[in-house]
Formats: sequence, C-alpha cells, structure tokens
Amino acid sequence: MAKEMKIQSRIWIQKEGKSYLGRGRIELLKYIESEGSISKAAKKMHMSYKAAWDNLNQINELGKTPLIESSNGGVGGGGTSLTLEGRRAIEVFEKLENLKEDFFAYLEGCEDIEDLNTRLQNLMPFIQSLKS
Repeated sequence: MAKEMKIQSRIWIQKEGKSYLGRGRIELLKYIESEGSISKAAKKMHMSYKAAWDNLNQINELGKTPLIESSNGGVGGGGTSLTLEGRRAIEVFEKLENLKEDFFAYLEGCEDIEDLNTRLQNLMPFIQSLKS
C-alpha cells in the first residue's frame, strides 16, 4: 500500500517585515472577546500578561485601527473588548485559514511528486485567472 503525502503549513500576516497576525494572536483576541480581559486571556493561553500585552502592542503599532479597546474601572470594573476591526480581523484570518485547508485538502492523498504536480497543474488555469 502506497503512503499518501500530507502537506502542512501555517499562515501569518506580516506588515513592515514584522509579525502582525497569526494563529496565536487570533487566539489571544478570541480569548479577550470571551473573557473581557487581557489578564484572563493571557492565563487561558498560559502566557504572561506582559507577553500578551507585547503582542497586542505590536498589533496596534502595525495596524491602521486598534483591534481592542479598554475601559477603566467603575461599578462593574474595567475590561478589554474587541473593536469591530478586531472581530473582522478574526473573521478574515479564519476565512484565509479555511481557504488554505481547502487547498491542501485538494492536494492531500497524492502518492508521489508526479501526482502532486498533476494536481497543481490542474489548478494553474484558475490561479492564472486570479492574476488578471
């Protein structure tokens, strides 16, 4: 029985040569949304508050608009939530990851390099149409 190939990859988005968004930062944003706090989100991810803050700070420095907003204490206490842009970033990143998974699912199961090459060649007309 021939062994099938499996192709793996990770996606991250860079801006100005620096890491902007990747799976870990998206996960951090999702935890901020569900927990309402950077501190609680950091704990869920088993990272220090400083590491979480440094990641968020880099996102803010590179982005056009903030992905999170914080409110100071009061009766209900302070907290952090996602902006509309933050929720949109999660949505778009997850669409990109789903597209990647669909692409690799199409290629999965190849038995050898020639089979992989054939499947890639079958995609070329579609890829070329995207460029025009």
